[in-house]
Amino acid sequence: IRLRSYVRVPYHARVPMTRAALMHRDGNRCAYCGAKAETIDHVVPRSRGGEHSWENCVACCAPCNHKKADKMLAELGWTLRAVLTPPKGRHWRLLATLPELHPTWLPYLGEGAA
Repeated sequence: IRLRSYVRVPYHARVPMTRAALMHRDGNRCAYCGAKAETIDHVVPRSRGGEHSWENCVACCAPCNHKKADKMLAELGWTLRAVLTPPKGRHWRLLATLPELHPTWLPYLGEGAA
């Protein structure tokens, strides 16, 4: 068998959103107060039509998650500490399954990883 021509198919798969990957993206810090994150929160609650996606989920501490409940940020007067974007790069697909990052990876992952 001989390959005569190669056709590149553009494949832009999204990084799977796992708890570990979300915590890595947010640096294990609460998106509202900056404390150590323990839970995941939906910025727009699912009960109000929010999706379970990178753009709507954040790492959150238990007290903030309990205070927010199913309210919108505007109702509480809260703001997010960072813009929510899905992580990019092949390395995120691998790191989505790891519970903790090894410090030697940090220079390669950019600002959002630490």
